[in-house]
Amino acid sequence: MSQMDANDRSIAGFTMLGHGLVHWFEMSIPIFLVAWRGAFDVSLVLIGLVVALGYAPFGLGALPGGILADRFGPRRVILGSFAGMTGSFLLLAVANSMPTIAAALLLWGVGASVYHPAGNALISTGAQRRGTVFAYHGMAGNVGIALGPFTAATLLIFFEWSVVAALVALPGVLALVYAWRVEFDPTAATDESDAAAGTPLSVSTFLGNSRRLFASAFLVVFALVAFEGLFYRGVLTYLPEILQDLDAIEGIAAGTLAGIEPGDFVFVGLLVVGIGGQYVGGKLTERVPVERGLLVIFAILAALAVAFVPVAALGLGPLLVLCGVLGFFLFAIQPFYQVAVALYTPADTRGLSYGYTFLAEFGFGAASVAIGGFVLGAYTLAAFFFVLAGFAIVAGLFALLLLAGSDRLKPDRQPEAAD
Repeated sequence: MSQMDANDRSIAGFTMLGHGLVHWFEMSIPIFLVAWRGAFDVSLVLIGLVVALGYAPFGLGALPGGILADRFGPRRVILGSFAGMTGSFLLLAVANSMPTIAAALLLWGVGASVYHPAGNALISTGAQRRGTVFAYHGMAGNVGIALGPFTAATLLIFFEWSVVAALVALPGVLALVYAWRVEFDPTAATDESDAAAGTPLSVSTFLGNSRRLFASAFLVVFALVAFEGLFYRGVLTYLPEILQDLDAIEGIAAGTLAGIEPGDFVFVGLLVVGIGGQYVGGKLTERVPVERGLLVIFAILAALAVAFVPVAALGLGPLLVLCGVLGFFLFAIQPFYQVAVALYTPADTRGLSYGYTFLAEFGFGAASVAIGGFVLGAYTLAAFFFVLAGFAIVAGLFALLLLAGSDRLKPDRQPEAAD
């Protein structure tokens, strides 16, 4: 971070903490399922419904989170997110019934949902080295994805689940203390004094600003992110199960290590490689046109999807290489589309822009779970990866559209927000 100024470093630290926390908590929740099922003697179906109650707002709340970030400023919204997520796990620690657990998970979903639009809006309006900060921000998210479940699973070996919930909440308490004290200028990267806060909160303003966004090149960015989300969610949802059934993976070892299948190690390795992808992708956004970077990476992702089944048939070594490359580019593309949102939207609706962006990523992208399940159940594994390749190809066509019209679609002065 030495190349960034003091304001960029403060924003980077603040948002890295937030992004890491969101995924730390998110990926810890499934680890508690077995413990809750045994403690309350309930069915797996009920447990699944309760967890879904927490995960549903995670995607659906992105748009309201973006609106709130424009109205009250991203800093306040992020502090509220920290408090909501931490409070939810402290509530879990004292829960003695499934309704209380359901309420705690719902609180987590609401608190977590507002982070992404607010955090990305803050980086886009406050950081001069926007791509670099997005790189560190993305890396922190991957660290949370990897450490959250690992920490929770390890602690459950030694403690009751309620104690583990309190321990998992502890980083959130420390984050709140730090976040309350850190100082930065949230509008340092824009000339618009009202970029971070002050947009009136009304239906007419929301509709007016939404019309302006979708009448601009943001519509193309939104569609691009929706198809990226379909690819991303499909890979992360089904790849762990797919890996378990591959002949190359089954040959690693018989049995499991502490309940972890060999394929899980490969999947975690993919996530770890993604940390490097986030960093390199963010750095590249400052060196190459974002539109060209999006086009190239989508082409690579499509090729990797098509190649997955034939490469897996070659043995463990080629499969590991392909998974590493897939993990790298799966996460390297994220800083590119995050910067693209900043380039094609006005600063004073940046929260709303990222709200729509993460609605596309987490909301529309979730359709890939249903699509992937149908394809895997009715057709072959190769068909599943061809569908993923199709998602990447369509997203690449939208990137090509941006590249072809970048000079015309990206004016020096975008339309102002509605009053």
